Amino acid sequence: MKILLISLAFASLSLAAEQAPLRAGAAAVDITPTQFPMNMPGGFSANMAEKAHDPFHSRALVLDDGHTTLAMVVVDNLGAGPDVLNEAKALVAAKTGMSVDKMLISSTHTHSGPSLNTRSEAAAKYYKQFVEGVAGSIIQAHAALKPAAVGAAAHPLPDEVFNRRWYLKPGKMPLNPFGRMDTVKMNPGTSPDVLDRPAGPTDPDITILSVQDAKRKQIAVFANYSLHYVGGAPGGQMSADYFGEFARLMPSRVRGDENFVAMMSNGTSGDINNIPFGSTRPPREPFEQIRLVAAKAADTAWLAHRKIDKHRGDARLGMIQREITLKYRRPSAQDLAEAKAVLAVKDKDAIEKLPRLAQNYAHSVVSAAERPEETLTVKIQAIRVGDFAVCGIPFETFVEIGLDLKKRSPFPQTMVIGLANGRHGYLPTLEQHKLGGYETWLGTNSVQEDTSVILTNNLLEMLAELKKAE
Repeated sequence: MKILLISLAFASLSLAAEQAPLRAGAAAVDITPTQFPMNMPGGFSANMAEKAHDPFHSRALVLDDGHTTLAMVVVDNLGAGPDVLNEAKALVAAKTGMSVDKMLISSTHTHSGPSLNTRSEAAAKYYKQFVEGVAGSIIQAHAALKPAAVGAAAHPLPDEVFNRRWYLKPGKMPLNPFGRMDTVKMNPGTSPDVLDRPAGPTDPDITILSVQDAKRKQIAVFANYSLHYVGGAPGGQMSADYFGEFARLMPSRVRGDENFVAMMSNGTSGDINNIPFGSTRPPREPFEQIRLVAAKAADTAWLAHRKIDKHRGDARLGMIQREITLKYRRPSAQDLAEAKAVLAVKDKDAIEKLPRLAQNYAHSVVSAAERPEETLTVKIQAIRVGDFAVCGIPFETFVEIGLDLKKRSPFPQTMVIGLANGRHGYLPTLEQHKLGGYETWLGTNSVQEDTSVILTNNLLEMLAELKKAE
């Protein structure tokens, strides 16, 4: 009898644990730079900003089901590295008790954002502001946890995503920086005299995770779109790009109050941008195209939101993180010799005759040859929120990879986030590596060419494990 009573007691406790209501909290912390001038990284030369056109934020969503507490965070930045994000995660863990492997922090990849290096006084001070702001957003979201319900859906916005890698017409392909001919070119212009056909697909969907409280009041919308960035911010001014403008507009779409947090994460957009190749778009004033795309994205997120039949308060959570060790690419002896020959050219006229960016990439080849490390260890993550799944990849990930993960996922709805927990360059597929082009060059891509296969296989295993746990 005593054994039976103990068994019943444990069963009762287990049932109570299983029935623990889902809780959620969200917060946005302003991380706008205040000291200028500061460089806006993302190009091959300095691009100094004198002020910020619009605010930058770290936006956090924390979910808790009584078993698992996890955070999904979007920061307005070109691509925060693992070191700075690990600092923020450690601060959160010390304050909240959350596990550092239960935090996904992704960057939006705005090209008009601040630097996180510490080589200038302004950047060094911003580094500290960034770490404390990111940590603060998660800590505040954790403190705001309350009973909640979630729902997910997707709706297409195909007219703002374009594959930027193109096959060109015969005789139109220029030499790449290594003096060789690629099969495809990134950003080849819009002239029909040059363009043949795009070298890959697009992902038209805006996918959202909607979070409401017990009274159906909107707590957060976490969105995802496979669009690199828009650009066209005013000269000399920083901007959070369409990601920030989307977050500003979204409260009006779902009747969110001052505590509501909307965030737009960057999907698998390594080969996708906002240039309508093959046609000519009318001229835009500074920031206008950002506004236009953000408004369409907010409308599309609203349409996705309307598709959600029911928000569930019993959604089960799960999160898995794996560390994957990858080999760095190394140049061949011929590659190295050719790079050193390019760097040996000192005559100004001779330099002008070299292929575009030849010396930039020659430096990259030499650096790759001299790199002391043989391997790079990266973090990938898989999250389960009821019947909804999220994958996090720390690269500028090609859209083919995201489409493949969505198709093969065991969950009915899957979101794939790029630039999650770090930024380690581009991640093309094996097939796209064979075609060459900017994203495959040694310098923009630094890890073994089958990395996409390795990461995809691991993520599918992780998703299967999360699905099996139901």
